[in-house]
Amino acid sequence: MKLNNITHVFFDLDHTLWDFDKNSSLTFNKIFKLNNIDIELKDFLKIYEPINFNYWKLYRQERIDKESLRYNRLSDTFDALNFDIKSSMINKLSEQYICHLSTFNNLFDGATEILDYLFPKYQLHIITNGFKEVQQGKLNNAHIDHYFQTVTNSEMVGVKKPNPKIFNHALSQARATIEGSVMIGDNLEADIFGAMDVGLEAICFNYHNECLVEDIKFVDNLLELKRFL
Repeated sequence: MKLNNITHVFFDLDHTLWDFDKNSSLTFNKIFKLNNIDIELKDFLKIYEPINFNYWKLYRQERIDKESLRYNRLSDTFDALNFDIKSSMINKLSEQYICHLSTFNNLFDGATEILDYLFPKYQLHIITNGFKEVQQGKLNNAHIDHYFQTVTNSEMVGVKKPNPKIFNHALSQARATIEGSVMIGDNLEADIFGAMDVGLEAICFNYHNECLVEDIKFVDNLLELKRFL
């Protein structure tokens, strides 16, 4: 079902275009080797990923700050693994993780192809909760920055998705209307319900294979967006 009268397409970045899990895994592998951290990567990630997910939820809800997220997600993971590590090393790993993350730039299958398809037809934009010092690097190093007319991050607005203020800021920056815009992202709470709450059309990139309610538009592969746009 094609969406009518759409002129502006807003994308989430992490977990939607940019394959965060794959790039994050490669980053941890690199910084563990740099610091001679003798830990099995798959064991670490099995514990870290749900902890990180929960901390990001707290961060979206304004219940923790950026520094707490960066440190505690690592500290909690090492504690759960009973891995003896100094606080100074956790801080070092936290900084190195942010530094090296955007040097790995695997995109989801179909990301570049769908951007090539959409670019001549729509004005494209990014709305992200990610840290400002990292997100532009991801776009640049993945060679997709030229597709997007505006990039709105939560730190420039002072709130995070699903707060309506970030969507309204992005619309204003893009000179777009609610009626002429659509939001595409993977996170139901932040991207989909957040967008719908301000009246935007929304399409879920359901790579998590979640069970979605009937009225949520979704795609399993980014190229399936051609059904809507």
